[in-house]
Amino acid sequence: MRLSISRLLPLLLAGRASATIAQDPGVFGPKLELVHKYFDEWPTGVAVSSSGRIFSCYPLGLDSNNTRYQVAELTSATTELPYPSADFNYPPGGAVNYSTFPATTANYANHLISVQSVFIDAQDRLWILDTGRANTANGTLLLSSYGGPKLVGVDLSTNKVFKTIVFPRDAVFPDSYPNDVRFDLRPNLSGSSGQGVAYLTDSSPEGRNGLIIVDIGTGKAWRQLDGLPLTKAEPDFKAFIWGDTVDVSTGTDGIAVSADGETLYLGVVSGRNLYSISTAILRDSSAEGQALALKSVNTLTEKGVSDGYETDSQGSIYMGSFESNAINVFQPASSSVQTYVRDPRIGWTDTMSVVTLKKNMTDKGYLYFTENQLWRQQRTRPFALFRVELPAGAGKGPF
Repeated sequence: MRLSISRLLPLLLAGRASATIAQDPGVFGPKLELVHKYFDEWPTGVAVSSSGRIFSCYPLGLDSNNTRYQVAELTSATTELPYPSADFNYPPGGAVNYSTFPATTANYANHLISVQSVFIDAQDRLWILDTGRANTANGTLLLSSYGGPKLVGVDLSTNKVFKTIVFPRDAVFPDSYPNDVRFDLRPNLSGSSGQGVAYLTDSSPEGRNGLIIVDIGTGKAWRQLDGLPLTKAEPDFKAFIWGDTVDVSTGTDGIAVSADGETLYLGVVSGRNLYSISTAILRDSSAEGQALALKSVNTLTEKGVSDGYETDSQGSIYMGSFESNAINVFQPASSSVQTYVRDPRIGWTDTMSVVTLKKNMTDKGYLYFTENQLWRQQRTRPFALFRVELPAGAGKGPF
């Protein structure tokens, strides 16, 4: 039996009407593994040891509800315990000093005030970066007091603090906001005491943006790139995340050190460019060294809108890409940026941690990262910690 065109046409049109329009599948790259759900305090940082211990931080300077602890060890898929102790996490009388007018943040050097970042170094030690600045319930970010802003080292074999570096006031001001930290522990670094150096970003909302360099052995600290326009938020910068138009005004934030320790990568949240500078120049604390640093920053590429960065043993630099629900990877050798992993659950990737773990008697590298919905007015619990496998052979680098 033959169908006439008049009878066949409605069938063809019906088939077209029911056809599905192609759409973005939303995923790319290695599979996301959900590691932890945060139901309690609001997190930023994550650090993972070689044995798989996981630590997060919960800055009071960004969320006034983060009052119970500033650093915790993740003890199950949904639970956390203050680390290294509950007492260390809670200053006597709280983090705010109301005896001053206006109120300021407490100055305890032996208690945590507001921890923005945690990091595991190449010797498998935990470092805690305390901004020393507390946020009040009405949204006021208080100035710090000397003793509050500090870098604290914890020996994971004993769970004891082995070093506290209180930042001097000519390097970290009351309105500074130390944000992220990376290390180079090589003993022969020029100008260091033999215990290496730490590189920090200052993302102060007051605009005192730049870098802070710390000699771990002596505690000496100095600033670099002060006043350089590229360390500040781009004026009227907007990002576009999950359909939201977001006003962002954050200066120097993300930081990473190359696998050979010779280059430092940096950028601002309120901008899309990635920059680099020689670490040897940054380690020169003289007036001449600071002047040289100001004219030695290189613009590398557009990276996307991102917060924290991380480096693997092969020299790749990983960065969030908020606007594309992704994490990008920068390859220094080719100056290229590519998507590494993409998933609809990725939004504001705050902090990353690269680690090499034993899995079935084989070393495997993983990238851990927090998703904390920082940009949203109404955040929805739980916040998440994910991980993805790194390319074959990649793991934690030497620093």
